[in-house]
Amino acid sequence: MLSTLGDLFWNGHEHRLRAAIRMCVFFGLWGFGPALAHRVIGGSVRAAFEAQLPWLSSLLLEALRLASVLAAAWFAARFVDRRPFSHYGFRIHRTWWLDLGFGVLLGALLMGTIFAISLAAGWVQVVDVLVAPAGTPFGGMFVSAIFLYVVVAIAEELLARGNQLLNMTEGFRPLGRWQAVMLAWLISSVIFGALHILNPNATGRSIAYLAWYGVLLGAGFVFTGELALPIGLHFSWNFVQGSIFGFAVSGRSLLGVSVLSTVETGPEFWTGGAFGPEGGLLGVLAAAAGILLIIGWVRWRTGSLALSNLYANTFVAQVTCTQASASTPEENTKQE
Repeated sequence: MLSTLGDLFWNGHEHRLRAAIRMCVFFGLWGFGPALAHRVIGGSVRAAFEAQLPWLSSLLLEALRLASVLAAAWFAARFVDRRPFSHYGFRIHRTWWLDLGFGVLLGALLMGTIFAISLAAGWVQVVDVLVAPAGTPFGGMFVSAIFLYVVVAIAEELLARGNQLLNMTEGFRPLGRWQAVMLAWLISSVIFGALHILNPNATGRSIAYLAWYGVLLGAGFVFTGELALPIGLHFSWNFVQGSIFGFAVSGRSLLGVSVLSTVETGPEFWTGGAFGPEGGLLGVLAAAAGILLIIGWVRWRTGSLALSNLYANTFVAQVTCTQASASTPEENTKQE
């Protein structure tokens, strides 16, 4: 009985926790780490800078959050998942940077298209430019916004794609390689949407749409095995949405700084209303176009669409590679 109960939590064959438990451990570290760091150090940062230099206070607090998330991810990868941290999608090389750049351009293109259509249809009005909270410099707050969206992109992609999608793929492996990836892609996207359920102005429809955006962001990880494209896309989608066009980002107005100040007057069904473009059909259609463009980019860059890049990050592939490298030349000859 005890052995059976233990098998629910421990994979004896792989000598590590089960996939669901590994994901829960990382989620706890991912949330608790930054909260603890902000409690210990954040008060001193706010006391020193928030009154006179709020943009610097925001930047330093986000840097603290990023350091905490990366430390949590490294610990989870090394001691919980038993894999190199790079397998979460950070095997950085030339193509990694190419994918990052493509992701940044893609997010800006998709959000720019949403804005252009809304403006042409008369669904959005520009009422001001270079907007920042009263008494704060636009330039400083704008730099803080850039860094904030970088941190959000890295943190959320590490959680939803780097950790969850990868571990779920390993957990569903008995179903078959393709089936495991597809099911992990779907479930991790649903979780991504559900994590925003407490956001201001959230509705059942907007959460379902955010799950669809999880599919969009997951596409880059599924077909490249790296987080470069999802991070670039996530960053520019949010940044252009909130700090260029002044839209709400998942129901929130972050830092209150934007190049344009806009008011949405069109039908909420299309524009998303107070939740922002992510709550409207324009955003859904843009995400569909984004998935197709990601598929086209990966096929153009690699010549094919395959799951081998993602699967190379799994524990099974890691162990197989280690065993192969430890084999003698004679053994390798026999295996070939």
